[in-house]
Parts: sequence; C-alpha cells; structure tokens
Amino acid sequence: MKKLFVFLLCLFTISAHANEAPAEEGGVFKPGDMITHHIADGHKWEFAHGVNLYLPVILVDNGQLNIFSSSNFFDAHGEEVAHKGYVLEHGHVYKANAEGEPIEGHAGLYDLSITKNVASMFLSVALLLGVFLVIAGRYKSNPGKAPSGIQSFFEPIIIFIRDDIAKANIGPKYERYMPFLLTIFFFIWFNNMLGLMPGGANLTGNIAVTLVLAVMTLLITVFSGNKSYWGHIFATPGVPVWLAPIMIPVELIGIITKPFSLMVRLFANITAGHIIILSLFSLIFIFESLAVAPLSVAFATFMNFLELFVALLQAYIFTLLSAMYFGGAVEEHDHVDDMGHGDGGH
Repeated sequence: MKKLFVFLLCLFTISAHANEAPAEEGGVFKPGDMITHHIADGHKWEFAHGVNLYLPVILVDNGQLNIFSSSNFFDAHGEEVAHKGYVLEHGHVYKANAEGEPIEGHAGLYDLSITKNVASMFLSVALLLGVFLVIAGRYKSNPGKAPSGIQSFFEPIIIFIRDDIAKANIGPKYERYMPFLLTIFFFIWFNNMLGLMPGGANLTGNIAVTLVLAVMTLLITVFSGNKSYWGHIFATPGVPVWLAPIMIPVELIGIITKPFSLMVRLFANITAGHIIILSLFSLIFIFESLAVAPLSVAFATFMNFLELFVALLQAYIFTLLSAMYFGGAVEEHDHVDDMGHGDGGH
C-alpha cells in the first residue's frame, strides 16, 4: 500500500512536468527535455511542480568568494536570468557579459555549489549515520541479547556481507575491509532507493559519483597488493620472458578496467532504469490519448518494482566485485613448477 502511494505521487509529479512542457514549447511536448530535467543534476531541487528547494551557489572567482541562493538565477516565471555578473546555463554557472550571455572558458572561476546531487548525498549520509548509530547503541545497551526493531532488520544483511562476501572472497584478512564494504553497500543501496522516491535525485546515476566509488576500490586494491599480486602482473607465471612486453601492459590495463566496469555498470543501470520509467510515462503525452495510459502505467509500474530489485542488486554486485578484487590483491599464490611441486614443496 505504501509503495502504491509512492508510485501515485511519482505519477502525479511526472505528469505535472509533462503538462508544463507544451505551454513552454509552443504546444510541442519534448520527452527528451523532461527526462533530462529529471535525471540531471541542478542548482535547485524540484520535488514537484512548483515545489522547489533553491540550493546555495558557492563560487570562487579569482580568489573572491561569492555565496548566494540559486533562486536569484530565476525570475517569477522560472526563466533563467543573470545575477551579480553570473548566469546559469544548462546546469553550469558561467561569467556573464553585458547582455547576460554566458562567457565560456572563463579562467579562475570555480563552482563549489551545493547541487541537487550533493544535497542528496548529504541527506543519505545523515540517514546512514542515524540508522547505524541507533543500531550501535542497541548493541551497546543490550549486549548478548537478541536483536529487535531496526537492529533485527539490518543484522542479517551485515552478517551476509561479512560471511558470504568478505570472508568468501578475501579470506582471513577480511576484517580490515569490512568497514569499506559495509559502507559502500549501504551507501549505494540507500541512494538507489532514495532516487526512486518522488522528487528524488539521481545520485548513483551520476557518473562522477560512481567514478569516485570505483577509484576508492582501485586505490584500496593497489595499496593492498602483496608481492604475489604484483609478481603475477610483472612476471606472470608460466609465460615466456619474451612475452613480457605484451603481458605487462595487458595486466596493467586490467587493473584499470576492473574499477572502470564498476563505474559504468552502476551508472548505466541506475540511469537506464530512470529513463525507461520516464519514457513509458511520456507515451501518454506523446500520443495524447487516454487509451495508451493503462498500458503505459502498467509497464511503468512493473519497471518501478523491478528497479527496487535492481537497487539492491547493484549494491550487491559493486560490493561483491570489490571484495573479489581485494581478495586477489592479498591472496598468497603457490606457483607450481614443471614437476608439479609448489613453492612450499607440496
């Protein structure tokens, strides 16, 4: 029932934006503009039509700090206007000329604004801290007792990550990686779920965010690599020496492509899900017929429920693959010689 209520709110929100487009574009509905508006980052957070949260704009212009509300970039009709010599164009802040047009490539201007995705990230971090501080408090106040309430919901998930992901793929040294694996799993899962809420931000569908998560996995893997790990890269066992000039670059590229796949997989799956749902709703306004509505809403409802599963699945896959990369970096290998004997004489 709660999910149905959320879905109806989402339908109302999208319909409001879709109905707004023809008036602004001379009666022509542009689904691409509507979809881009919903999945892109921005300097204001629009929860529903007419319900906006204007976020702070923080600019460093040649060493001078300028802070003001993003509401100054919009007039009473919602049109973008210049303010204090700056203008907002396609989600980016530029220096403005005398006519209020953007000057691209202006050196010395740095945009440190709190955008919709940044605000959503702060919200998810606060939510994560709140949830797990409560859970930690329960463990301290009731040591050795059966979990209850929110603690009983999250404990099986934490144990699953520990036993079936960390221990199974990293081995005896799993404990040092547990804080990262737990953080990355719940951070991705929470933000995937928040992105499905009406007016939610598409944080995990932002490639800059998935890039940072992937780079963190890459750095931990590289700095965790032991002698055996680097030996397999620069002196692959069983490979002739004359192949080293080929194999070493291939192995080094492999180190980069693994986190690259993490970045693209999470970004593409989350963004694609949002685009598909919004595209299905757009069919109602493209055909301008209520006859299309039942089929469109039915498919969109199915996709919405499927996205709930994808939200959890993508968090699991990112965590699992990260654990596998860590396990490969810390694993001790026994090389077998031509007589079938290992390094340890087995």
